[in-house]
Amino acid sequence: MTLQSDHNGSSLSLFEFWPDKIFYTPIALYWFFMGLRYGDLTIPTAANPRIETGGLCGESKSSIFDLAGPIAQEVIAPYRVIQNDAQAFEKVLAALDSLEITYPFVLKPDIGCNGTGVKLITSQDMLQNVLPLFPTGVALMVQKLVPYPSEVGVFYIRHPRDEKGHITSLTYKESPILTGDGHSTLKDLILNDPRMGQIPQLYLPRIKGRENEVLPVGETLSLLFAGNHCKGSIFRNGKQDITPALEERICAIVQDIPDFHFGRIDLKVLSPESLREGKDFQIIEINGVGSEAIHIWDRRTTLAEAYLTQFYHYRQAFLIGAEKRKQGWKSSGILGTLRSWLKQRRLLASYPTND
Repeated sequence: MTLQSDHNGSSLSLFEFWPDKIFYTPIALYWFFMGLRYGDLTIPTAANPRIETGGLCGESKSSIFDLAGPIAQEVIAPYRVIQNDAQAFEKVLAALDSLEITYPFVLKPDIGCNGTGVKLITSQDMLQNVLPLFPTGVALMVQKLVPYPSEVGVFYIRHPRDEKGHITSLTYKESPILTGDGHSTLKDLILNDPRMGQIPQLYLPRIKGRENEVLPVGETLSLLFAGNHCKGSIFRNGKQDITPALEERICAIVQDIPDFHFGRIDLKVLSPESLREGKDFQIIEINGVGSEAIHIWDRRTTLAEAYLTQFYHYRQAFLIGAEKRKQGWKSSGILGTLRSWLKQRRLLASYPTND
């Protein structure tokens, strides 16, 4: 399912693509203030204490999945992790066989951020060509491609003192799609689109070598596979689809992951209707303290709403981290967090462009 684009008025919000140094400066100052208040700048990393840095940075995606009990494992898209070495091709084939999945499937770095390096592998030849693009020795996740049409980000918070958590945000992720008119080139379709034409630097590299190609009337071309805003996906606030049935189902799943209290669960869903009923979805990724309530990137969100949302969520991360500290858990500390961040930064720089 493709969500309908809203081209009434501006197709970008005021702040959607501000430089990070501008948008995140007030958030960084708020984080610093809270850190001083609690005597530990990294106390949110204790919010999910069984995960490296609580999922702030440098964490392994599979290590979070591996914590899951039977209730959660049932709805996690099947996966295996392999090392990218001389036998990587054979390892991937063996993983496909053990998972009983075929092409296409998803290949992505086990340590990543913002969809960097995520690849949709459609054939054996493509697999052979893609593996060398990743550095030797890096851990790669082989994951089943979930056939459901929509991707959704659900933000979950549960304080340690509470029996159940709650959903604070639900966001649909839409891939930008070009539709041919029989005479416009791909480049023209991007430049003339009310949204894409304002941020062509995100999309033109994705049609490199095909700029002058003309799509027949009605034929479509999806520009993105990975659902990440900074890569060009369009996010739509889906708060209207948060129901008691969905919240109960998400709580049951996430509480089957020991000591997970704060983060975003990314799902592939059959339809909004089934999502509201809490069924027909699979988890493709679980993100910890470093994740956002991504409905803030809906173009209808105001700057004030975005900052209030960010402050609310990071305050909860500090509160939960403080509660976990009282239980005996420790934060990652400045040096530990810095090491994880530097590791992640080095790895991200070495990955190929995502699909």
